[in-house]
Amino acid sequence: MKTGPASATRARAWLVRRRTAPSAHEQCSSEPASPCLGASDAAVTMAHYKAADSKREQFRRYLEKSGVLDTLTKVLVALYEEPEKPNSALDFLKHHLGAATPENAEIELLRLELAEMKEKYEATVEENKKLKAKLAQYEPPQEEKRAE
Repeated sequence: MKTGPASATRARAWLVRRRTAPSAHEQCSSEPASPCLGASDAAVTMAHYKAADSKREQFRRYLEKSGVLDTLTKVLVALYEEPEKPNSALDFLKHHLGAATPENAEIELLRLELAEMKEKYEATVEENKKLKAKLAQYEPPQEEKRAE
């Protein structure tokens, strides 16, 4: 897995581009000459964007401080640089983030092993009871021991 500073920088730049909001003009019309908002509407819209950008920026800083952005960037770069892309990108991400769930075959194997161990335990308990009973036949009763 090649993850160099250049790859991480490219991935960060891609994430930043994805996070930027479209301008008010891009949202309202595809015709550049047509005005889409009045002056008061534009002011309200700009205030809305500033509030949304402020919340977005706070959340982005939170993710950056906690290391989430760096970790996600590294995993996405690893996926990008993977020569043979996996069938499930989500499973790849889960595995590399440490949240991978065990495979069904692995779970089934563990269940069989657990059932086997329970049977061995029950057999050992039964054998222990039989051996205690057998031992009790050869030992004198407790009253006779005290008398001696």
